[in-house]
Amino acid sequence: MSFSISGKTAIVTGAANGIGLAIARGFADKGANVMCADMDEAKLKSELGSHLDEGNIRHFAGDLRQRLTIANLISATIDAFDQVDILINASRQVMTTDVLDVDDTSVEVLLEQNMMTSLRLSQQVAKRMIKQSKDRPEGQIGSIVNLSSIAARHSRPELMGYSIASAALDQMTRSMALALAPERIRVNAVAFGSVMSASLKDAMVEHSEWREEIEGATPLGRIASPTELVDAVQFLACEGSGFMTGETVTVDGGRSLLDPIVAPAH
Repeated sequence: MSFSISGKTAIVTGAANGIGLAIARGFADKGANVMCADMDEAKLKSELGSHLDEGNIRHFAGDLRQRLTIANLISATIDAFDQVDILINASRQVMTTDVLDVDDTSVEVLLEQNMMTSLRLSQQVAKRMIKQSKDRPEGQIGSIVNLSSIAARHSRPELMGYSIASAALDQMTRSMALALAPERIRVNAVAFGSVMSASLKDAMVEHSEWREEIEGATPLGRIASPTELVDAVQFLACEGSGFMTGETVTVDGGRSLLDPIVAPAH
C-alpha cells in the first residue's frame, strides 16, 4: 500500500490557523492539491503567502455553518481540481462552560461548530465522492478524517461543552464509517491532547496556569507543535490505512494514560 497523497485533492477546513494550517501546508508539500477553507480570508492570505491560488493550493473563505457555503466550497474545489479525494475536518472552536448557568449557550455553540459543521460537510463531500466513483471501479474512493480531542473521554467541568462536542464527533465518525463503507469511503479521526493549537494558545491567555498543568500531566513532558499531527492525519487519509475505518487514533504524548482530571484537554 502507498502512503503517498501526491495528486490527491484534499479539502482542509480551519486552514488559517494552527493545526488546520499545518495540515494544509504539509499536504501541499507532499504533492496533494489542497483547498484551504476558513472563515478568516485575511488570515488565509497572510499565512499561505504570495503564491496562494497558484499551483496546488487554493483558498476558500466562508462560514461553513451555512449550507450554501458548503455547496460553494465543493463547487470551488471541483472547479479548481476536478475532484475531491480527501476531507480533513480540522475547524474547531474551544470555549469554557459555566455548568450552573442556565443561560450558558456553549454546548449548543460547540455542537454546531465542532460536530454539525463537520457532519454537513462530510455528507456533501461524500456525495461528490460517490458521484465520481464510477470512474474508479476498484479501491477506496475517498477518505474523511475528523480532528477530535481526548476531551471526548477525559474532561474537566469548565470544558463540558467541548467534551460533549468532541464525544459527538467521535460517534459521528463511527456511524459515518459504517454508513459509507459500502461506498468505499473511509471515515476516521485523530484525537489529540497536548498540541499547541490556535484555540489552546487563546485559552492560555485566560488560563496561564494551563501550560504547566498540561506539561506536568504529559508523559513526554511537552506540548506538541501542530506539525506533529500532520503525519498521523496523512496516514489516515492515504491508501496505506486502507483497511482502517471508524477508528479514532490518539496523539497526545501519553496524556490519556494518566489521571484524566489532572489537566485540560485541547
